[in-house]
Amino acid sequence: MLAVYKIVEIGTGILKEKARAVPKITPNIHKLLDNMADTMYGSNGVGLAAPQIGVSKRVVVVHSREGLIELINPEIVHTAGEDVDVEGCLSIPGVFGDVRRAYTVEVVGLNRQGETVQIGAEGFLARILQHEIDHLEGILFVEKAANIRKSEKNTAVNRDD
Repeated sequence: MLAVYKIVEIGTGILKEKARAVPKITPNIHKLLDNMADTMYGSNGVGLAAPQIGVSKRVVVVHSREGLIELINPEIVHTAGEDVDVEGCLSIPGVFGDVRRAYTVEVVGLNRQGETVQIGAEGFLARILQHEIDHLEGILFVEKAANIRKSEKNTAVNRDD
């Protein structure tokens, strides 16, 4: 059963707050992960952070070529290189901008079983991870973007796969 939540939009306080760490993985965290994935896919997104559905928890879901990535309490532990590309955000519909980010990242977090996972990513996946982890810090892409513009039409994000 799909549980697609309303995406919180820019101007809502929770998007500017630092999200709270998850102290223990419970069935409620599993449900949150499931609902976030349903919401991300139902919104044609490639990533979603818990604050974007009004929940102050350090939880993100990301779509990759290999499938769904779920991370609890993720941290970027290493970055390298630099890349500028266009970004948008489900919380800021119809707005795009050019954002400079690391080209490669190493992220450490927990999976839904509470096991530590380490993800090395480059390019588009690295960009998505950085964007979603920024949400956990209360940072929106428009704060980092140049050449901010509105979309001519409402287009779905390219999943790059």
